[in-house]
Amino acid sequence: MLGFKTLTKKVFGTPNDRKVKATRPLVEQINALEAEAQARSDEGLKDKTEELAKRAMGGEALDDLLPEAFANCREAARRTLGLRAYDTQLLGAIFLHQGNIAEQKTGEGKTLTATFSCYLNALTGKGVHVVTVNDYLVQRDAEWMGKVFSALGMTTGVAIAGMDEDSKRAAYACDVTYATNNELGFDYLRDNMKPSIDQMVQRGHNYAIVDEVDSILIDEARTPLIISGPLQDRSEMYVTIDAIIPLIEEGHFELDEKQRSVTFTDEGNEFLEEQLRSRGLIEEGASLYDPESTSIVHHVNQGLRAHKLFRKDKDYIVRDGEVVLIDEFTGRMMAGRRLSDGLHQAIEAKESVKIQPENQTLASVTFQNYFRLYDKLAGMTGTAATEAEEFREIYGLGVVEVPTNKPITRVDEDDQVYRTAAEKYKAMIEEIKKAHAKGQPALVGTTSIDKSEMFSQMLDAEGIPHNVLNARQHEKEAQIIADAGKLGAVTIATNMAGRGTDIQLGGNVEMKVLEAITAEPDADPAALRARIEAEHAEENKKVLEAGGLFVLASERHESRRIDNQLRGRSGRQGDAGRTSFYLSLEDDLMRIFGSGRLDKVLKTLGLEEGEAIVHPWVNKSLERAQAKVEGRNFDIRKQLLKFDDVMNEQRKVIFTQRRDIMEAEDLSEITADMRDQVIDDLLDQYLPPNTYADQWDTEGLHKAVLEHLGVDAPVVAWGDEEGVDDEQMRERLIEASDALMAQKTEAFGPENMRSIEKQLLLQAIDGKWREHLLTLEHLRSVVGFRSYAQRDPLNEYKNEAFQLFESMLDSLRTEVTQKLAMIRPMTDEEREQMLADIAAQQRAATEVAEDNAPPAPTAEALENGFDENDQSTWGNPGRNEPCPCGSGKKFKHCHGRLT
Repeated sequence: MLGFKTLTKKVFGTPNDRKVKATRPLVEQINALEAEAQARSDEGLKDKTEELAKRAMGGEALDDLLPEAFANCREAARRTLGLRAYDTQLLGAIFLHQGNIAEQKTGEGKTLTATFSCYLNALTGKGVHVVTVNDYLVQRDAEWMGKVFSALGMTTGVAIAGMDEDSKRAAYACDVTYATNNELGFDYLRDNMKPSIDQMVQRGHNYAIVDEVDSILIDEARTPLIISGPLQDRSEMYVTIDAIIPLIEEGHFELDEKQRSVTFTDEGNEFLEEQLRSRGLIEEGASLYDPESTSIVHHVNQGLRAHKLFRKDKDYIVRDGEVVLIDEFTGRMMAGRRLSDGLHQAIEAKESVKIQPENQTLASVTFQNYFRLYDKLAGMTGTAATEAEEFREIYGLGVVEVPTNKPITRVDEDDQVYRTAAEKYKAMIEEIKKAHAKGQPALVGTTSIDKSEMFSQMLDAEGIPHNVLNARQHEKEAQIIADAGKLGAVTIATNMAGRGTDIQLGGNVEMKVLEAITAEPDADPAALRARIEAEHAEENKKVLEAGGLFVLASERHESRRIDNQLRGRSGRQGDAGRTSFYLSLEDDLMRIFGSGRLDKVLKTLGLEEGEAIVHPWVNKSLERAQAKVEGRNFDIRKQLLKFDDVMNEQRKVIFTQRRDIMEAEDLSEITADMRDQVIDDLLDQYLPPNTYADQWDTEGLHKAVLEHLGVDAPVVAWGDEEGVDDEQMRERLIEASDALMAQKTEAFGPENMRSIEKQLLLQAIDGKWREHLLTLEHLRSVVGFRSYAQRDPLNEYKNEAFQLFESMLDSLRTEVTQKLAMIRPMTDEEREQMLADIAAQQRAATEVAEDNAPPAPTAEALENGFDENDQSTWGNPGRNEPCPCGSGKKFKHCHGRLT
């Protein structure tokens, strides 16, 4: 008998079905305009863009322009790329325009889908950002889809790491800008540290489409982007602590793999105190609980985490003497990304590599809060449905599953659970051998580098040729994926999320053509392509007959999405395919989530070695375990966001204030208000309200006014006058400080004074904000302990962060007022001395350059045609050979010297 939910879906359809059905008429409207778009000339496509842009900027709704814009864009893609968008791609593009996440299966053409929504939203002239996970995909997609935008009369830009400011500014000024999530966030932070508007590179946050949205907005949401500066070097401390950690025994700590946390037991704390005392790190009689030991405890805790929670070749690798983190979701190296709070330094000490100094946060933002800056946000991925609640709650994004262009024919087998990992691997090798023998390409998914390399050794032992794709081989990524669908290919990969390249059965035609052109540069490219396409069609047919791509997963990931992404590599565009997950009770997920109980059951059932348990119930229970992990991770991210929202509100206030200051021509009113507030605070301190004149501290007030306002006012005499009250004192101080600032303005000139005020304000804001971030970090690290006193850490954090923010603003006013009071123009003597110092430095630099300059060429060298200004006359001497100028010096010490 059908369940009530199933029966309802059968009659009314799912909410997703209803959304798709409601959007179909729009697709029909676009299709009806196709003939009209095809009749346009190349210039006509651009003219249509101009017409649509005028209408959009004139106030016409983008929804009304959608059918015409999409029809124009489809025709441009057909002409430039030879791709006519499927109706399902148009559906996806409509959902993107509406501010949803379009879930499209692998191979359904997400890259082309995005161009339609980009084109429509770029008509407003406010710019559109397409966000993806790495520089390779940014450049590839921009170059590929840029042809479509160019045919439509629009500009395309690329923003990646390492570009100069002018190039970045030009990229963001384009109609459509392709960029990585990291670079967008860092550019936003850098812009809000710039001293003037014209140095900023971004021009606003209008509309963004995030590719691999689950990877960026879910997986990376817990890692903030941080711009930092170096702190003092404490590498010796990390090395000292690292020598203690290996001495720690089982009973000294408690490891919780579910929560990824490790803590010392009471026994462990006693052992630590002994070890630290013996090394002179804490004094005799002192305890780890003393306030003076806070820093030591922090170092020890990070050392313990480095040794017990972070594994080499899974969480990080050591490359060229550096610890490089590995993204657990994509298996890629995250070059330049470092763990904060001294944890990265602890891992460097563990691996005996050079310890980089710790950093102080200068600016930071989470992806959650950065992407919520956009007026409209959309996303694309092959797997988002499992995280729909989080997307809706955090970002206000709906998830719509877009139907596939062709029905999926892939066979997804039930999980096979073995008692031991050895049995599991043996079964997998047997299956790979069978697939390889009949020419079926196999993709083996693993969760870490060491497991992928272990698998590689097992295949080597069986004599099966294969490729390995992990963080060590990331440079060959595109080539390995392009070959993964070839007849009989075997590929081992550490994760297939966000790879950006489809596995095509029979191999990737474009890659084959490029290889052929490189191998035969004199051959006709058209003839080469025709030959390769014919060969590819034949191989594609053979692969399909062998059963399509066979995906074997060596264990389940904590997240169902990662498993689904691996599965989705098989069966693209209606192709045949097969997927199977091989598990053992020794796998991390099984071990952590109660495999002990299951092991007893399997023993009772008499499960023999090499036998597997296979049942849909096993799949269901595993999915429930994964859903629990996902739910816990969501709660962690939600809690982190609540804390970050407190800082985010303050960040927005500060960044808005900065921008207002940069845009303002005259800040004299703001600085005057600051002075007035400082005067009020000084009067409250030295002339407390509701007190008599003989209780006033006028001498203290005189010193404070001189220090903070630069005014030598006769405050003591004013206080002795008959009938003077605090309001009169206030008016006199304001008048005296305003008179002083008027004198300074006259001395510097009004324009210079305005510039000085602006620079001082910006410098003070930046400095105070940096200090405030550090204070909030310290507060965040200790506020959790308030829960022991039955107080909510989040409320405590909110209240104290607000008080700290107010305190920061007070000190900001004081600092700006004090600095403005102290500045003065240079005297003639000071200016002359400064110019003399500069001239002396320049003379010294010239003398050093002359001393290091190569000697003049000899007459013989000149006769032989040597010209020291023309390197083509020097020949090609080795670094250690005599210089051709005839000086007798080695070339590297003479004209070949590196400058």
